[in-house]
Amino acid sequence: MQKFITNTLLLILAIYLIYWANSNLDNYTLSILNNIGIFAILALSYNLINGVAGQFSLEPNGFVAIGAYMAALFLIPSETKVDMFALVDPAPVVLQMHASFLPALLIAGVTASVIALLLSFPVFRVRGDYLAIVTLGFGFIIRIFAMNKPAYTNGAMGLNDIPGNANFLWIGIIAVITFVVMLHIIYSRFGRAMKAVRDDEDAAIAMGVNTFWIKTSAFMTSAFFEGVGGGLLASFLTTISPDQFTFLLTFQLLIIIVLGGLGSMSGTLLATILVMGGMEWLRFLDDDMNIFGYHTGAHPGMRMVVFAILLIIMMLFARKGLFGDKEIGDTVRKRLGRRKQNAGGDA
Repeated sequence: MQKFITNTLLLILAIYLIYWANSNLDNYTLSILNNIGIFAILALSYNLINGVAGQFSLEPNGFVAIGAYMAALFLIPSETKVDMFALVDPAPVVLQMHASFLPALLIAGVTASVIALLLSFPVFRVRGDYLAIVTLGFGFIIRIFAMNKPAYTNGAMGLNDIPGNANFLWIGIIAVITFVVMLHIIYSRFGRAMKAVRDDEDAAIAMGVNTFWIKTSAFMTSAFFEGVGGGLLASFLTTISPDQFTFLLTFQLLIIIVLGGLGSMSGTLLATILVMGGMEWLRFLDDDMNIFGYHTGAHPGMRMVVFAILLIIMMLFARKGLFGDKEIGDTVRKRLGRRKQNAGGDA
């Protein structure tokens, strides 16, 4: 009961802080927080399949692209679509796609999840590096489809004038929901089964675990939230194109989950803040700096060099990431337990 009350109070506090930030912070700070929030959703969902279920998947850019295009096509009015599609006329089904913001996000997530279900049958016939190659190819296929089907995606020109409904209130609350859902999955029977598949799939099969269903369910859940995150990204940027969904997006998410700790949602959240916020907060390194009267001159890209060095140092001292596969609550409870034991021993 005490744990439930504590978690409820923390949830209320998080929502209040999100509401306060959305109402009081300036646009520049909010843009950084929005970016962090969207990548938190994507990284948390990616860590479920990669870190918790232990499936080396490289597909996030594909599902994020699906979510972004689906949400954008549902949000953009038909009149705007007719004017926007310059290469060919939009397909009739595209002109019939209409939805408000929240239903569009749900449709984006469900579409990505259904495609994940269909993809799971060929994908999970292989393991390890082969699984990574297959899922990497899926990301390339989605991007090529977006470029070569202008009647549905407007081709390489992308989609513009997407209604910007994704403010920090929406993004922050959905990020909190994603975090809470992922924690509930991890601590559930389903989460323990995923960890069993991750640690030794053959042993899990011998114990009667339906590993295909476990991996497929994790894949679909991850894809759903990646699709929702893609829809938020499209509405936040108000413009999307195939070039935004290259392997670089997957690589950024991979850095985040490895830095935070594979299987740790708390670590993923902290790593997202450090990675996405750090790249923006170090921007001053690209500009001319006055150090004790000496002008260094502008060095575009210097922040990325410094950021890469910081990442290397952090990974040298935290081989399993910032939190390993543990959550911050587990660490706190363990330390409190040790203190009680020490206090009991002294008594």
